[in-house]
Amino acid sequence: MKRVSFAEFGGPDVLQLIDAEEPHAGPGQIRIAVRAAGVNPVDWRIREGQVLGAHPTELPSGVGLDASGVVDEVGEGVEGVAIGDHVFGEGHGTYAEFAVLGAWARMPEGLTFEEAAGYPSVMETALRVIREVGVQPGQTLLVSGASGGVGSAVLQVARERGISVIGTAGAANQDYVRGLGAIATMYGEGLVERVRRLGRVDAALDLAGTGVIRELVELTGDPQKVVSTADLTAPDFGVRFSGVAGSMPDALAETVALISRGRLHIPVEKSYALADAAAAHVDSQAGHTRGRRVLIV
Repeated sequence: MKRVSFAEFGGPDVLQLIDAEEPHAGPGQIRIAVRAAGVNPVDWRIREGQVLGAHPTELPSGVGLDASGVVDEVGEGVEGVAIGDHVFGEGHGTYAEFAVLGAWARMPEGLTFEEAAGYPSVMETALRVIREVGVQPGQTLLVSGASGGVGSAVLQVARERGISVIGTAGAANQDYVRGLGAIATMYGEGLVERVRRLGRVDAALDLAGTGVIRELVELTGDPQKVVSTADLTAPDFGVRFSGVAGSMPDALAETVALISRGRLHIPVEKSYALADAAAAHVDSQAGHTRGRRVLIV
């Protein structure tokens, strides 16, 4: 099969499309013929060799955690799924023609493979950081980087839970953030003053890594009320860096429930061919994303 791999840590140019042996489903796993793979910031952070608190990366390594596709192998002990089912979920090395998943769910009716591939890690992260930051219904959450994949998910989950959100984004994404139920404001110089004019902030999330940790602590008044998924210097300010995944099965179940009720939609901003994984990483690292990026297999 074809898969994207890297043999050394570095920039997007270390990614190569190679011929590789097909993986096979072990106990408790399924294999899918991949139709689309989600592109997440964690993918290029791992490619760069960043230490994120997860298991060490062994080189050479595949790339990608999220995928959607058609089940073509069912491992020992697996029930409730059959060959031919359309699923989405999480595995390893999903930038490939075949991938083994350790967590999955049936795709909700009406969802395309392209759309489905963008949800697993995004929703797991969104649910995890909302829980970690401790924000409650009736309170206000500030989200720095509100228009990206995780930001889009956070805004919609918060809306469902009765949490008010102030979201920062670029000029082109202000209406998009408002459309997800948040109060939108610009990022950049003068952030603290702009947000204070909008109201009290009970907790804050840094999803963009743009060097705003100090400002978020100032706005909340407590570093324990701030969580970052994107700034490795966060602990220097007493702020939690959240880089280790929680329960993917629970996240997938909530994703399916919200999508099925018409309460969750994260648009796919751009799709790429498998051979263009490096370009997808370049664009992801540049930021200013609205929604998700995916690879089409």
